[in-house]
Amino acid sequence: MDDRTVGAKTKTPDHALLRDPPALRVDRSKFPEVKAKPGSRLRPLVLIVIAILLGLGIYRGATAIRAPKESTTEQQNTTPPPVRVATVGTSDIKVVVTGLGTVTPIANVTVRTQVNGQLLQVGFTEGQLVKKGDFLAQIDPRPFQLAQTQFEGQLIHDQGLLDQARVNLVRFQTLLKQNSIARQQADDQAFLVTQYEGSVKTDQAQIENQKLNLIYAHIVSPIDGRVGLRLVDAGNYVQTSDANGLAVITQLQPISVIFVVPEDDIPEIQAATRAGLPLEVTAYDRANVNRLSVGKVATLDNQIDQTTGTVKIRADFDNSDNKLFPNQFVNARLLLKSLHAAVTVPSSAVQHGAPGTFVYVVGPDDTVSVRTITLGPLDGDMYAVTSGLKPGDRVVVDGIDRLRDGAKVMISSGGEEPHGQAAPAAESEPPAKTGTPGNTRSKHQPNKP
Repeated sequence: MDDRTVGAKTKTPDHALLRDPPALRVDRSKFPEVKAKPGSRLRPLVLIVIAILLGLGIYRGATAIRAPKESTTEQQNTTPPPVRVATVGTSDIKVVVTGLGTVTPIANVTVRTQVNGQLLQVGFTEGQLVKKGDFLAQIDPRPFQLAQTQFEGQLIHDQGLLDQARVNLVRFQTLLKQNSIARQQADDQAFLVTQYEGSVKTDQAQIENQKLNLIYAHIVSPIDGRVGLRLVDAGNYVQTSDANGLAVITQLQPISVIFVVPEDDIPEIQAATRAGLPLEVTAYDRANVNRLSVGKVATLDNQIDQTTGTVKIRADFDNSDNKLFPNQFVNARLLLKSLHAAVTVPSSAVQHGAPGTFVYVVGPDDTVSVRTITLGPLDGDMYAVTSGLKPGDRVVVDGIDRLRDGAKVMISSGGEEPHGQAAPAAESEPPAKTGTPGNTRSKHQPNKP
C-alpha cells in the first residue's frame, strides 16, 4: 500500500474542518468503533415480566388475607345463632284502663268578707292546716256594736208606744160597748196598735242584723283544709266587693282525681257500677313510675266529649299521706277486671309481620317454627294469649332478628327466663312509659327493690 492510499483514507473532509474548531480536532481513527450490546434490546421485556410477577404477588397476598375472613364468615353462617327463650305459663291478667287525670279538690273555698270594715287581725299563717270553725280574721266590730245599741233603744221606744196603744184600745172598746164613743175612734186605735207592732218587729230585725254582722266580723274557716298564701294584710279596709278575698282554703282529705277514659269502656264500667262492685283506681305520678295513692270510682260524667270520644270519671282518694296535691297531673289506672289462670307470653316474644301476630316456638330439637297467635289484654310485659300457645311451649325472646322458620338455634346459657305470676294490684307498678300519653290498657306489676 502506498502513501497516497493511506493519505486518502485519513484525509478529513473540508466541511468537517470548517465545523470543528482547531482545538477540538481529534483524530477519530485512533478510537475503536463501539457496537451496541445485544442485551439492551431485551431490557423492556424484562421490565414487563417483573411488573407481571409483582402484580401476581400482590393478588395472591390479598387473596391470602381475605381467605380467613371468608372462612370465618362461612363458619359463622353454619353455626346456629344463640337465642334466649321463655316458657309459656299461666297467671292472672289484670285488665286496666289508663287515662290522664288531674287532682281536683272536693272543696275549694275563697274566704271573703261579708261586711265592710278595717281588718284588725289575721289569725292564720300561710300553708296552715285548719279545721272547720278555726279563727281566720277579725274585722273591726265597733260600728256594728254601736248600731246594735241604737236599734235596741229604738226597740224600747217603739215597745212603749205599743203598750200605750194597747191600753187605749182596751179602753176604747169598753166605751164603744157603752155607746160613749164612735166606732171609728175605736177602729183607728186598733190600727195604731198594729202599726206599733210592726215598728217593734222592725227594731228586733235590725238588732238581729247587727248581731249577724258581728258574727261576720269574726271570720272562721268554713271547711277543713289547707290555707294558701295570704291575700291581704291586717290594717287594710276590706269590702264585700273585693274580688280576691282574704285567703283560699283547699280541702286535701279526702281529695278526688278527674280523668278521662275511652267511650268504648263505658259499658263495662257501668255494668260494674250497677252490680255494686267498687272499681279500684291507682294514681301514678307524671312519669308514670311512682304510685301515689289508691282510691275508688265515685261517679261518671253525664255526657261524652264528642271532640275526643272520652268521658270524665271522678275517683275519690283518702290522701292520708298528702301525696296528691291539688291540680297535680297524674296517670290514673282503672282496674276493670282480672283474668284468672290465663295463658301468658312475654311481650318481647310477640312479633308482627306478614303472617300476622306470631312468635318463634322452639321445638324439642332446638328448631324454631313460626306460630301465629291471638292476643288478649296486655298486663305490663305479659300478654294474655287466647289461642296459638299452651303452657309449656318455649318461645324466643331475644335474638329474633337472625331467625327464620325451620332454623336451628342454640339456647345460650342461662337463656331460659322463668315465668312468674302476676302480683296483686295493691303491690303493683305501672307499665313501661310510652312516648305519647294516652288511654291504653296495661298492667300492674310487682314492685321490685
